[in-house]
Amino acid sequence: MNKIEKIVKEHYAVGNLAERILEGLRATGADIDNLTIDDIAAVDEFHIGGRKATQYVISKMPLMAKAHVVDVGCGIGGAARTIVSQTGYKVTGIDLTPEYIEVAQTLSRLTGLDDRTEFHAASALSMPFEDATFDAALTIHVAMNIKERDALYGEIARVTKPGAVFCIYDVMKKGDEPVTFPVPWAQSAEASHLVSPDQMTQLLHAAGFEISDVEDRSEFAMEFFKQSQAAAANGPSALGVHLIMGATAQEKLQNVRQNIADGRMAPVLIVARRKA
Repeated sequence: MNKIEKIVKEHYAVGNLAERILEGLRATGADIDNLTIDDIAAVDEFHIGGRKATQYVISKMPLMAKAHVVDVGCGIGGAARTIVSQTGYKVTGIDLTPEYIEVAQTLSRLTGLDDRTEFHAASALSMPFEDATFDAALTIHVAMNIKERDALYGEIARVTKPGAVFCIYDVMKKGDEPVTFPVPWAQSAEASHLVSPDQMTQLLHAAGFEISDVEDRSEFAMEFFKQSQAAAANGPSALGVHLIMGATAQEKLQNVRQNIADGRMAPVLIVARRKA
């Protein structure tokens, strides 16, 4: 594990996350023995736009019903659970943080989705899969921490089949102004490695992907933050992404919103396909 991976792993590890999520669920009145993905939606999808954003990603990757998808940087597995609950796909997720993988496995088991999801603690730069294993791949708010982008996209190309769809929904650089920290993925610039959509296009082409769509989702993001702020007017709820981000959650989210509003960064969706 390199220095940056060590920093990232320590940044995301919060301790006792599974129990804190279960405590939050009990506080909301959820039946732990009959848990649904709707019960855990408030904490399950740790990216701008939450489940609505994941559903949009799903709409951009129509596949055969029995497709096998790899979620690179799966976090606690929220996107994977949304995908398998709304499609016939199977999803395998990998994440650098072992605690996230433990939570992902627990929540999939409690929601009855462990038969179509599996999770592994692994580096996105060296995944434990054979060549051409997957029919599709996605990264949702993952690559912002990864400096070795050529290695990342080369590895995703390796584990996907020719013709596989690759959906990227990540925060990308806009303009030349420095980003304000902390943000959810990094306390400082040391662990943040944003690139622009143009740079992304070059990286993906070099890794063997063809680009079919590039979409700036800033407007969607600002509306999401507006709604989130209104919902949080009375203070944090028992269940939410603050359980993952810790005590500085509000500052991190405010900085992301302001960085987007000021044109320093944007959540961008890119749809690509592995060349045959």
